[in-house]
Amino acid sequence: MIALVLTATFTVVEIVAGLVTGSLALLADAGHMLTDTLALMLAAVAFRIGEKPADRLRSYGYQRFQILAAFANAVALILIVAWICVEAVLRFLSPTAIAAEGMLLVAVAGLVVNLVCFGVLHSGGHDNLNVQGAALHVLGDLLGSAAAITAALVIIFTGWLPIDALLSVFVALLVLRSAWALLQRSSHILLEGTPDWLDVDAMCAALQTRIPAIASVHHVHVWGLTQENVMLTMHVVLRDDCDDPGDVVRQSKVLLAADYGIKHSTIEVEAGRCADR
Repeated sequence: MIALVLTATFTVVEIVAGLVTGSLALLADAGHMLTDTLALMLAAVAFRIGEKPADRLRSYGYQRFQILAAFANAVALILIVAWICVEAVLRFLSPTAIAAEGMLLVAVAGLVVNLVCFGVLHSGGHDNLNVQGAALHVLGDLLGSAAAITAALVIIFTGWLPIDALLSVFVALLVLRSAWALLQRSSHILLEGTPDWLDVDAMCAALQTRIPAIASVHHVHVWGLTQENVMLTMHVVLRDDCDDPGDVVRQSKVLLAADYGIKHSTIEVEAGRCADR
């Protein structure tokens, strides 16, 4: 909410300043900040909805809404990058006058605001894709403000107008790289992909090695509601001399939670032929 209020306020300032000074760098940064305002609103709503308890229609609850918000933010960033690149080409073909002194003042103020917002978000959740998506928007603005400052200084001292569009494209490409990574990560979770940090084969081997009653493990499925909340289902085949299947389940759950952070697991115990084969 701190980042949202600061960003929304400065968005208005930067749009007006970009129109008055004629700076594409400022307008590009204002476009980022406008989307950031919406992105931060979406992130805040996602957290609020994610806190809702599970119900009859949503047995896992609403945490996945945070991933939808991250996905939407990534798509929005990619669209903004496309818009900036188109505008930059038009500026290259037809340069316009820029009030560089006013542009510099607004860009410096924007840099300060974005530094505060990024610091707040960066400290708020390193492992949460929803926070990462919001922080990525603000990082794009931070780079945009730095580019606008650089462009203003170059124009003041050399009068070379194309630097405004050139630096806008440079910042846009930096943002595109991060936005694409965010899009891939959020899509992977939405598609129920196995967490990229988890070696499933090694996990299964650890279960068989450290719990002697387990003969084999199969039908393993691991996915995440969010990046932090990982779920697992699996079948374990017991050895013939196992006399307490319940203890095997308890040991497995303790190992999964302690070593892999998987606190929600559903384990089907089998003796002999698998019922699903």
